[in-house]
Amino acid sequence: MPGELILVVEDNDNNRMLVRDVLQATGYRVVEAENAEDGLRMAAEQQPALILMDIQLPGMTGIEALKRLRADPATRAIPVVAVTASAMTQDRRQIMAAGFDGYQAKPISVKGFLQTVREMLP
Repeated sequence: MPGELILVVEDNDNNRMLVRDVLQATGYRVVEAENAEDGLRMAAEQQPALILMDIQLPGMTGIEALKRLRADPATRAIPVVAVTASAMTQDRRQIMAAGFDGYQAKPISVKGFLQTVREMLP
């Protein structure tokens, strides 16, 4: 539902800006991280309702960050959606098997993206 806080973890400025703008135009509050380490810190501090996580991040990957989120009692219940350019069927299966709650291919389709976000929020 609009007004919820969403954490966007994305290293590409253009992708991060697009996701932020779409979410804010729909009424969501957004915080942003450019890497997984900052994303983990912000998730613990701000307790967002949803995390949108790129997979190919500098340093720690989105999959490793998800493992750490799930291992921490403070963040384990936060839904995490992979937002990634890894769009092959095998990639999607691997990402979902890692424990992500949802998957969104890049480049995003605004309508499908917002539907995924709405499905993940209470």
